Amino acid sequence: MGEVPEPHTGWTFITSHARVLAVIAENQNARIRDIAAHCRLTERAVQKIIVDLEQAGFLSHTRQGRSNTYRIEPGKVLRHPAEAEAGLTVAALLALLAQDEERRAELLHAGVRVRTGRSG
Repeated sequence: MGEVPEPHTGWTFITSHARVLAVIAENQNARIRDIAAHCRLTERAVQKIIVDLEQAGFLSHTRQGRSNTYRIEPGKVLRHPAEAEAGLTVAALLALLAQDEERRAELLHAGVRVRTGRSG
């Protein structure tokens, strides 16, 4: 079993749920162990986050042998009323978090309407 990551003190701009989703967006076949290490979370915390994201319809998975392949719903509107009112989608969030310019472009052109500001 891996080491428990050092806890973070204070607040951050990005939630653990968003961090996990961003790692999965970069690698749909990522193992929970790798997601946990990248996000500096425990494997148990990542498992719970994945369940949360699946129950809310942001994520699904298929089992392939001993591995999971995840599928993100890019057109799903974010949950907070402020983002939902603006129509901000998972694709828009992930495009902001994408570390690779090529991946950012893919997410922005995923056939999903991405809003970058408020209209009107």
